[in-house]
Formats: sequence, C-alpha cells, structure tokens
Amino acid sequence: MSALPTGVRRLGSRLVSFFLLEEDGRATLVDAGAPGYRAQLDAETTARIDAIVLTHAHADHVGFAEALRTERGIPVYIHEAEAELARSAKPSGKNEGSMLPYLRYPTAWRLLLEFRRRGAMRPRPIHEVRTFADGEELDVPGRLRVIHTPGHTAGHCVLLSEATGSLFVGDALCTLNPLTGEKGPQMMPKALTADVQRALDSLDRLANPRARVLLPGHGEPIADPAAAVEAAKRRGPT
Repeated sequence: MSALPTGVRRLGSRLVSFFLLEEDGRATLVDAGAPGYRAQLDAETTARIDAIVLTHAHADHVGFAEALRTERGIPVYIHEAEAELARSAKPSGKNEGSMLPYLRYPTAWRLLLEFRRRGAMRPRPIHEVRTFADGEELDVPGRLRVIHTPGHTAGHCVLLSEATGSLFVGDALCTLNPLTGEKGPQMMPKALTADVQRALDSLDRLANPRARVLLPGHGEPIADPAAAVEAAKRRGPT
C-alpha cells in the first residue's frame, strides 16, 4: 500500500473512499461518497471546492454531489454515457452476478449496513451535470485527464492527475473487495459489475506511465500501477 501524494486527501470509511485534490487553495472533489460522509468534507478542508468530478454514477460515488451543486453552485462533471444515470438516480440495470452468493460474507452485510446508515440506499438525482469524453483534460484544480474504462458501468472513467501522479480509479479496480473482504488489487465483484469482460479489458488503461499511485473507491491506495493491474488480471473476476 502507498502513502497519499501531496495535495490529495482520502475521505470516507474503510469500505468506501472518495478524495479531495487540492491545488493552490482550490480543490476538486473526486467522487462524493455517500450523503452521510459530507460532515467529513466540511471538517477536513478549508480549500474552495471548484468542481466535483465523478468516476461514475453509482450511489456510493454521487453521494452529496447534488447538495453541493445546489447550495454552493459547484459544477458536477461526469462521462457523457453516465449522465442520464446521474440525472435520474435510477438503477443502472442488471449486473452480471447475483448478490446472493456474497451474502455469506460478513463484509457484504457491513457494506449494506453502511449504505443504509449513510444514506446511499436512496441516491439523490443530480439535476444538472457537465459531460466529458475520453481523453479530455478537465480545467479543474489538479487538471484531471479522463480515461474511459467501461465495464463496471458503461460510462465509468478513471481520472489522472499528472501533477501528483494520482490515478483515481473509482471502481475499475479495488484493493478491498467490498463484498468478500479480500485484500489486494482485484476487479470489483460480478454482482456489482455490468459487463465483466469489458471491465477486464479496461484494466490495461490503468497502467499509465504518468501514474505513480492508484486510488480506488474501495480499499487502500496502492503504488506501482502496472503491477497492480497485472495482479488484478491474474486474479480475475470474483
């Protein structure tokens, strides 16, 4: 596991992570956790948040994004293929696996309990979003580069901050399986993935030479992105 790069803060919990990327007194919020995590953000930063950039539109990533947008006028950015899901907050469709086999794991129940306690069971629609496409560099603090990594969802993206060497990978890869509790770089479980083969194919896009640290939505940050990707590919989907 790896220490956080300078200018990056990790928020959330052991099971769910989101990040603050700070630059010269300004900041970009990368994902927005669950609604119940907002107090952490208010307590942890004095930087002015200029943008919210989402890796995808699942409930544990959109969190309190709409609240910040309406209260502070902070724009929310998301991939064009994910925009309708963000605006509607409706279920994204059937995933490749059933949740039932995972319910034998205590971690799965802890995740569901955390979702319930933190308000992630009922995601709030984001009524206005700004869309981006693969390859764009977003004019936000940290200058995030968009890398489209479909599979977990159709519009899932990872976000590269070249200045800090940080690759915010959302749910393209995790280092703590949020259902089984297994540690180490791996794909998200089938029950949480729309298209496992596309997710597997997308892993190669994470091995970016400008990235020094992978920051997942579930689990600890990890150094050596290329090695982490290869480990996840060997392990395969669970």
